[in-house]
Amino acid sequence: MPATIDPFYAMEINRLAHRLKAEGRTVIHMEYGQPSTGAPAKAIEIAHRILDTDGMGYWESAELKAALARHYRRSYGFDIDPERFVLTCGASPALVLALAANFDAGDRVALARPGYVAYRNVLKALHLVPVEIACGPETRYQLAASHLEALDPAPKGVIVASPANPTGTIIDPRELEAIADVCRARGTTVISDEIYHGLSYVEPARSMLAFEPGAFVVGSFSKYFSMVAWRLGWLLAPADRVGRARAFAGNMFLTAPSLSQHAGVAALEAHDELEGHIRVYRRNRDLLLQALPRLGLERIAPPDGAFYVYVDVRHLTDDSLAFCKKLLLETGVATAPGIDFDPVDGRHHIRISFAVSTAEVEDAILRLEKWFSSTPR
Repeated sequence: MPATIDPFYAMEINRLAHRLKAEGRTVIHMEYGQPSTGAPAKAIEIAHRILDTDGMGYWESAELKAALARHYRRSYGFDIDPERFVLTCGASPALVLALAANFDAGDRVALARPGYVAYRNVLKALHLVPVEIACGPETRYQLAASHLEALDPAPKGVIVASPANPTGTIIDPRELEAIADVCRARGTTVISDEIYHGLSYVEPARSMLAFEPGAFVVGSFSKYFSMVAWRLGWLLAPADRVGRARAFAGNMFLTAPSLSQHAGVAALEAHDELEGHIRVYRRNRDLLLQALPRLGLERIAPPDGAFYVYVDVRHLTDDSLAFCKKLLLETGVATAPGIDFDPVDGRHHIRISFAVSTAEVEDAILRLEKWFSSTPR
């Protein structure tokens, strides 16, 4: 029987935003987690050179895998065999590989609600059973070990994200350790989505590998490295499972883009430039956290990392999609409806991305202040 999956409603908002832009309207795109900062300068320079000198083709870069191993040693203190990295066309195929390589149809996989829309839908597409766990302010909108202990029977897998989308919350290291302990005891495979690592405004996020060396880790060049359109990511798999993941990758996706692999090596060394991006996002975050309470939007998930603010708007609407459309049509500010991330309570929430430029954040705040002060509620 074909799988039934839900739409990605932020894309509906994006299509409306581009229609308005084509009509001559100015639109501020705060609906996607798409950095306004471009790829590192050295990565672009190398890409130009490769385009002129290399015909390229199907290829998996040994140099990039070695560079990723150096990155993990520098960032986390881990010594990783470069052959454990499977290079992918962004993080989305890496998630598919992690799921396909570990689970059979009908297996149950736990995840937080709210959580990234594709977790739930990819699980359904693979005929797996998403076990969504309602996570509220008491656990900072994150999974806790107690959630997993309470599930009967134990799930075959769990998806953990820290920092998380849509909330930006980071799981405390002690809780990560407790989650790892519960999963080992109950035979639950951990898939850790770490694509927002590097984007932290409090303590740096810890990798699940520090607590569960057998975890599957999803990584990406799209967020911290500002390379969304380059479609480059990786799956870091345990040594005894990487062959299976690589077999799925070759058959389902072939290889990551050759040009992007060349550029990725340079991006991994662009630390100073990339940290400058963090200063932009930190400023944007601060501006929004100061402005939103003035608009009566005070119930906000703590955005420890990533570049999102998840806002409770239940005093204004019980239809977040309609609310986001109205907001876009009347202000030109595009935001994401909470129903993407939480099919139960998401109708009361919206997600605002502050990955845009600071000038755009300031403009958006002015538009929202005017709209909230003049629009009847």
